[in-house]
Amino acid sequence: MYKEHNLLSTQNLQAMDAAHHLHPFSEMGQINAKGSRIITRGEGVYIWDSEGNKILDGMSGLWCTQIGNGRKEIADAILAQMNEISYYNCFFQCSHPAATQLSAVLAEVSPAGFEHVFFTNSGSEANDTVYRMVRSYWNAMGKPNKKIILTRTNAYHGSTVLAANLGGMSAMHAQGGKEIDSIHHIAQPYWYGSDTDLSPDDFGIEAANALEAAILEHGEDNVAAFIAEPIQGAGGAIIPPETYWPRVQEILDKYDILFSADEVICGFGRTGEWFGSDYFGIKPDFMTIAKGVTSGYVPMGGVLVGSRVAPVIANE
Repeated sequence: MYKEHNLLSTQNLQAMDAAHHLHPFSEMGQINAKGSRIITRGEGVYIWDSEGNKILDGMSGLWCTQIGNGRKEIADAILAQMNEISYYNCFFQCSHPAATQLSAVLAEVSPAGFEHVFFTNSGSEANDTVYRMVRSYWNAMGKPNKKIILTRTNAYHGSTVLAANLGGMSAMHAQGGKEIDSIHHIAQPYWYGSDTDLSPDDFGIEAANALEAAILEHGEDNVAAFIAEPIQGAGGAIIPPETYWPRVQEILDKYDILFSADEVICGFGRTGEWFGSDYFGIKPDFMTIAKGVTSGYVPMGGVLVGSRVAPVIANE
């Protein structure tokens, strides 16, 4: 039976957690032996645990609480919406004011050419959606052979089966196997962690040229898209050398390859710009969003779709 958490001791909460709660990306035996840390409240950039310890939230929730915890105006707006209507679908020629107004706001803050958004529940679902949109686009363009998606080793694009395949983390591939043959990985632009004598600038060019090599290996007529984070997040906050993204953009333009920027971590002010794509001056065809779009107050994701793609798939 549910009780207010402040009526339960830390030990009660830890025992309940151990008995019933499976944590993501965790070894449950270790957690249960030690006892999970119970976070009970947050205010601004600080959180408190059930023992009263005040902690600086250096993880920003999980890369998501851009405006901090405890914003009363956000809670009030959520409550007002719930009192008006808690949910309705956007199938069957239906919409609602919240979806239409948010779509317009996202178009306003997005880079030029991004006027459309497809909403999802998470970043994982957003990247799954991009995969399908890429296929739909090239089928509509009369190029159904363009199916291969290029991504990077040590990238993170989510934890659904497809998104885990898009990501380049070997531990996740080992859990369920790397099952989607049309997804291929290239080297990450991690100069600091590499065993190289190249300067950062030369290494950036070399890492970018791995994209061209993969396109030539698989054939330009077979490669559909490149999916990448402007800054790799879960893989270790890997900031590419300054030469990397300009060279990548040249290659994508040269071979007519779609580009999806995974902005789930970089988006909504994380780099000081609205999006990581703004910061690096790159021009994607898709931007996947989640986390910071709601500052973690409710789960939401989406795909911002650029002007090259949106008119084509809208008529499919």
